[in-house]
Amino acid sequence: MYGTIFNMQVKTGHEQALLDLLEDQDPPDGMVAWFLMKANSNDGQMIGVAVFENKEAHIANANRPEQHESFVRMMEHLVSEPQWNDGEYLIGEIV
Repeated sequence: MYGTIFNMQVKTGHEQALLDLLEDQDPPDGMVAWFLMKANSNDGQMIGVAVFENKEAHIANANRPEQHESFVRMMEHLVSEPQWNDGEYLIGEIV
């Protein structure tokens, strides 16, 4: 499996709009799971995890025009561009 972990700084007052935007999307081909968590720091920090079947599915999603449009809409609610960390998941389990 392959994917990304990303950190986002949400603009004050934009949390619900961002959540609504993200929940309104259909999962792309090859996506296994995704998660979004609100950090305990309570300062607008959110951490996301996206898991794909493989690197090719992750890259194909990143190159979809719909994904770019979603990113542009997401940026309306963020202070700055997310910090992305892409890589291969070596171990994990959904229980």
